[in-house]
Amino acid sequence: YGDHRDLHLSLRRQRQDVYKRQKVYVVEFFFTTCTTICPVMNTNLVHIQNSFTSFPDFGIASFTINPEFDTSEVLKMYAKENGITNPNWNLMTGERRDIYKLANDGFNLYTAASPDFVDGFEHSGYFAIIDKEGYIRSRIDRFGNPKIYYKGSVNFDEKLDKNGEAEEITLLKEDLLKLLSE
Repeated sequence: YGDHRDLHLSLRRQRQDVYKRQKVYVVEFFFTTCTTICPVMNTNLVHIQNSFTSFPDFGIASFTINPEFDTSEVLKMYAKENGITNPNWNLMTGERRDIYKLANDGFNLYTAASPDFVDGFEHSGYFAIIDKEGYIRSRIDRFGNPKIYYKGSVNFDEKLDKNGEAEEITLLKEDLLKLLSE
């Protein structure tokens, strides 16, 4: 579904290319001042982080969609305050146009900014998985259709959101285990 091996964004946390070969990554787009879905998304990712502590070839790539505010210092504090402990969880910032192009064109994960949006930004709330070769991976749903993204905005512990949508973190974890075993 897409080749992301040549991705180059500024990785200010560790100044390295996030897509080191031989790692499986969960990718998200978020921002630290979000009051809607980001807290649930990152709670889910902390759960995933804590579930995969024995896998050194697992990582998380979190790209801010508010790079003007989310400096490396802000992202470092956010990590500390939110239980982000995996050294392979990279909180990244860069040029807004590059991040939005990556989100919207590279991953087809909606991201936008507008003063009309709650908190000034809007995004899909979905996660993607990148395999060890740098490709987006998917699963086949019960109808035979590819399921490329995983809803990250429904709390894993609550199982359903207020609209009755089910959590997909369980599916994400199953697929991560498969990829990490390849």
